[in-house]
This record gives sequence, C-alpha cells and structure tokens, in this order.
Amino acid sequence: MNQLKAAVVGAGFIGPVHVEALRRLGITVTGILGCDDAESQRAMSSLGLPRAYASLDELLADKTVDAVHLAVPNVLHYAYAKKALAAGKHVMCEKPLAMNANESAELVELAKSSGKAAAVCYNLRYYPLNLQARAMARRGDLGEIFAVNGSYVQDWLLYDTDYNWRVLADQGGQLRAVSDIGTHWMDLVLSITGLAVDSVFADLNTVHKIRRRPLGEVETFTGKAGAEAATEPIEITTDDYGCILFRFKNGGRGSLHVSQVTAGRKNCLRYEISGAKCALAFDSESPNQLWIGHRGEPNECLIRDPSLLSEMVRRYTSYPGGHNEGFPDAFKQCFRSFYQSIAAGDFSAEPFFPTFAEGHREVLLCEAILESHRQEKWVKL
Repeated sequence: MNQLKAAVVGAGFIGPVHVEALRRLGITVTGILGCDDAESQRAMSSLGLPRAYASLDELLADKTVDAVHLAVPNVLHYAYAKKALAAGKHVMCEKPLAMNANESAELVELAKSSGKAAAVCYNLRYYPLNLQARAMARRGDLGEIFAVNGSYVQDWLLYDTDYNWRVLADQGGQLRAVSDIGTHWMDLVLSITGLAVDSVFADLNTVHKIRRRPLGEVETFTGKAGAEAATEPIEITTDDYGCILFRFKNGGRGSLHVSQVTAGRKNCLRYEISGAKCALAFDSESPNQLWIGHRGEPNECLIRDPSLLSEMVRRYTSYPGGHNEGFPDAFKQCFRSFYQSIAAGDFSAEPFFPTFAEGHREVLLCEAILESHRQEKWVKL
C-alpha cells in the first residue's frame, strides 16, 4: 500500500486535510493543484510538497500518480472525476458526488467499467466507535431497528456577513446544509444500520436570503476573518436549516435536523438509534464515547479502546484507550480502507470504503428531499 502515490486537487480548507492524512498513512503525495497557479504555489510551499501542478491535465498526465483526491467545489466533481477515471486513476471525491442524480449515476457506471477504485469521502464513518456501532448493528446486538434520530449543526454561517462558495446554488447545488452536512449524517446512519430509505418529508429554510459577499473569497470555517471587508449584497436560495422525516423500508422511522446557523455549535453530529434490544447514541464532539442504552440493566458508556472493540474495528484504530482519536484520524482511516482495497487489487469484492454507488444514493436522497420541500408532501425514493 505504501508504494502508491496520490495527487490532491483543491487547496482550500479540505485539500490540506487530505494531504496530511495521506502522509500519516504513508502514501506519497506527488503534488497539489489549486484554483490558480498562485494558490497551487502557496499550497506547495506551505505543505512542503514537491510539485504544484499547472492544470488538471498536467496532473492526470503524471504517470507516477495512482490516485486523485478531489477537494474542489461541488460543481467540479462530476467533470473532474470523469476525467480522472478516463485517465486511469483511482478517485477519492469529496461529497456530494455530483450536482444531480444524472451525473452521479453516470459516474457510478464509469467507475464500474474503469476497473478503478472510486470512493466518496464520507470520513465520519471511520470514527472507531461509529464502526463499532456498525458492527453491533450488523451482528444483531440492537435487534430490529425502530427509529433513527439525530442532527448535524454548525454556526459558521450564522451571520449574514458569513460567506463561502457553498452558499451559491451554481457552485454547491440547490441544497446546501442538507447536501454539505446532512449527507454525512444520512450516509453514516445508513452505513451503520443497513437500513434503506423508502420516503422522505422535508421542510427547509433559508434564514439569510441576502448575504453580504466580501469582495474577495473567504475560506471555509474562517469565521469573522473577512466580516469587516468591503461587501456586496447577494441573493441566496440554498438552505441554512432543514428538518427531514424518514420512513425506512423495514417500517422504521427517522428524523434529522441540519443547521449551519446554530450559535455555539461548531461541528456537531449526533444520532440515536433505537432497537428492540438496545439503543446507541453518539456525539461527534465527544467521538471517543458511545452510549449504549438498556431497558432492564444499567446503561453503558463504551470508551474507545481497541481491546474492547470488534476485531474489524481494531484495524481502524491507531491508538490505545485514553489516547483520543478525532476528525483528522477519521480521514486517515477512510483513506486506509481505500488504499488497502487498491493494494489488494480485487474490485470484485464488496469494498468497505464509501463507493460511488453510495454517493449516488445520497444525491438521490437530496433530490427527493428538495422535491418534498417544494411540494410539501412525502416523496418516495
């Protein structure tokens, strides 16, 4: 696996996160491509990389590159992933996979015919205790699952002066809070439970219909850093907040609320899964604890410790109990799963990493959620 080499496209907030995780994993990073030459050069220098690519074509022509990581605005995912697969590269793409289901469906078929590994970076699956929850659910510890409820909330777009390309429908898609963070939650709980969504009912809200865009770009999560710059008013149609109800095909029910305008919540994902035998609850701001609820015996709090986890989960846990693992480690473990699959070279087996097919599922969910909101009714998948 350590003989493999990767190049990263995108030098904003998340591209350097990919670079760091790849290096920690022992994967050589050949270089980086930013939005222009100046950004590429700055990223190369600040990250200590050997090369700043001048264009995507130059990157894809580099025969030393085995895999391409796409950490660019959503509007570029489809075209860049398509070109990378055509160039014979494995692809790790940030979410959502594409701007619409037609694009994501095409990418699924291209990935199948390419013979290459194609993943969507749903890294939150790889907190060890989320993998433990999956192992427990899949071996029947929870029993029949009645309900899955939770939230994903942030505050980095609370003010009307908060701005980033994600708020623009033509850059990020018609949905924002739902597609940007809601898809993480949906992918995670479906991965853990194995449930399939039958239908959705959604109510979305754009809190700031006019935002004040700085006359210059603002990086994700930089908060008030650009708030005092000169601005211009810009109309916003994407969602700041949303509530979604789910009906699952097993008869279970679910609910999710997402928000990027909840003061004090920097990046908080929560879920509670109610089963016939026990319940599970997780909070991403305390990712080394998993609550296990019981009816007839004391509740439990499982602290992340490899010696207490399922055998499969131990492979994605790097440190002993009491040595906390968090956000950067989730990327590392996601990439571990991806590159182990590449190194094995057997793509006939069901991959453990989040696939393009699962990324397509999330795009379908987003389209159903948007349709439900607009029509104010339940929409079947």
